[in-house]
Amino acid sequence: MTAPLRPRSQTSLTAGPLSGCRIIVTRTREQASTLTGGLRQLGAEVIELPTIEIVPPASWQPLDDALLSLASYQWLVVTSANAVRAIAARLAVLSIDPAALQDIQIATVGPSTAAALRELGATPALIPRSYIAESLVDAIRPHICSGTRILLARAAAARDVVPDSLAALGASVDIVDAYRTVIPAQATLRVCELFAHSTPDTAPGTGPVPSVTLPAPDAATFTSSSTVKHFLAVLAEAGISRPAGLRAISIGPVTSATLRENDWEPAAEAVNYDVPGLIAATLLALRSR
Repeated sequence: MTAPLRPRSQTSLTAGPLSGCRIIVTRTREQASTLTGGLRQLGAEVIELPTIEIVPPASWQPLDDALLSLASYQWLVVTSANAVRAIAARLAVLSIDPAALQDIQIATVGPSTAAALRELGATPALIPRSYIAESLVDAIRPHICSGTRILLARAAAARDVVPDSLAALGASVDIVDAYRTVIPAQATLRVCELFAHSTPDTAPGTGPVPSVTLPAPDAATFTSSSTVKHFLAVLAEAGISRPAGLRAISIGPVTSATLRENDWEPAAEAVNYDVPGLIAATLLALRSR
């Protein structure tokens, strides 16, 4: 069972420019360590509140069929390290040597995706300068001609910027779901614990909320549109209004656009769309708090 969210002793925190700040990290628990560690080094009290969980797609069959036909594609496009890990797992299940990836050109979004590929023994041929889908399209454009076959492995329900743009260039794009993002089972209870001062005595279906008094968080960090949507969905499920003073810190323009679509202006947006950039943006937004 998940432990209650309790205040941490300020003496256990590193003194730094974010001392006294309470910051929510909404990444998956498996991916939160670098962001959490960086913020704690700056003195922040970090509250890990995962709003996404990575689960398998509705069916593995489309991805399996594509991997069995890798030789028919000129390009493989992967937009996250999660997609790379799913591909690695299915290659193992299908008894396909990962060396098969060396015979296809691979385009990635972001250094973490490229690092995951290298761990698999594959070398990306293309990594756009900016870690967003639009930059990938611009970078791969000179390599695409009519009839170029592209396999796009991504999250279910992802934006269609990449496949639509590549199709407009004349490419034949096969889209396969490598994973889904869902709301973790304990997320509503965790939100009720965190915002106990504004919740009823019980949260529907979750049992009693611990009676603790917690200082209000100063900010929440968001690393994707999914983390934004799920965080707001969990607040709604818990019957909690978004705290007016809670600042949103965004990893990049796509995440910022999702915040604005939900009437939440980001307090800061990372200049570099990665975890170090997000930490820098958090520091910028909160150091003069």
